[in-house]
Amino acid sequence: MSQVAASIPDNVPPHLVVDFDYFTIDELGKDDIQLAWATLHDGPDIVWTPHNGGHWIATRAEDIDVMQIDHEHFSHKHTTLPKNDLDQMAIPLGMDPPQHTPYRRAMMPTFQPRNIKKLEEIARTTARQLVAEIAPRGTCEFIGEFAKVMPINVFLGMVDLPLEHREFLLPWAEVMVRSSDNAARFEVHGKMVEYITPYIDARMVNPGDDVISMVINSDLGGRKPTREEVFGMATLLLFGGLDTVASQLGFITHYLARNPAQRRELIEQPHMRARATEEFLRRFSLPNTARVLTKDYVYKGIQFREGDMIQMPKCLYGLDDRKNTDPHTVDFHRKPSEVKHAAFGAGVHVCPGAVLARREIMIFLDEWLPVIPDFELDASRPAIIKSGPVNGVIELHLNWKV
Repeated sequence: MSQVAASIPDNVPPHLVVDFDYFTIDELGKDDIQLAWATLHDGPDIVWTPHNGGHWIATRAEDIDVMQIDHEHFSHKHTTLPKNDLDQMAIPLGMDPPQHTPYRRAMMPTFQPRNIKKLEEIARTTARQLVAEIAPRGTCEFIGEFAKVMPINVFLGMVDLPLEHREFLLPWAEVMVRSSDNAARFEVHGKMVEYITPYIDARMVNPGDDVISMVINSDLGGRKPTREEVFGMATLLLFGGLDTVASQLGFITHYLARNPAQRRELIEQPHMRARATEEFLRRFSLPNTARVLTKDYVYKGIQFREGDMIQMPKCLYGLDDRKNTDPHTVDFHRKPSEVKHAAFGAGVHVCPGAVLARREIMIFLDEWLPVIPDFELDASRPAIIKSGPVNGVIELHLNWKV
């Protein structure tokens, strides 16, 4: 404890210090990592941990709401813990307004209704093919065989890259969104630069109708984006959209495998699937993003210092009993206005792919449940669930009768 005490900055009151390392809370949440996070609701609204470089954690929705949109004090220049310079290469996620605005505008055509429809068709075709292949076997490892395949097929369709490249892109994405090792993350970043730069160069000369070409031809205040800027936006689309959808599907399927009555409700009442999607997003939120303090700032009596990091776990928003009644319970019958979550962020940084993510979840429910209605967890191979920058289900073995 003496080493921990010595590492506590003088602006941190001792009663706010917690021993909480978000990379190693698996033992608290073998079956429910979000509830492991929710143990923080038993203490102060804002706490400080010496782990991962030392950082604050906002545990309540009220404060997360403020910090998501107050860019004057809580900057996007660093959003991952431990703090690293890679965040600023994720364009425009690692930027604040007004610098952020033209890059955001450049990416938005990707998610216009016409393009969403094309991507939805890829997702649905992929889902049907995967279910048809998996169903006769009576068993699968859901994450590797379904949850990661559908969204990466969608991404590769967006950027017009070969489907077989998912074999190495998937492991890279896992490192980028789950690893605590900044050196490993920098190594993957270098591999991604080497991989995608020739495609960017080719499309700068001969653009197509894919997303990379769309970004290349965008207008950034009277100029075209540089190769490095195109790379930053393309990789954000990959690492932001691939793992988050896969992990969300993992948590949903893990829950449904253990709750047959609610699974049956979604099979018999398909109209409930849209409500269920929002409830799953609330109950099993994924991102554990952070912000960096731009200046010394007193907030609710706490003296933040310039350069301090503060984490805003989105699952703590959805599980906040001040925001949602009986928040630990999955209830498909909540009124839409009663389902409060921050799964896609807020303000200028709200996730541009939110509509597509919701569609992919709905497509999974539509295509999987009628064909494989009665699945359960494989008791001999327990699920592996991890926390990190993005909460995730790493392995999920399922069985069903054929």
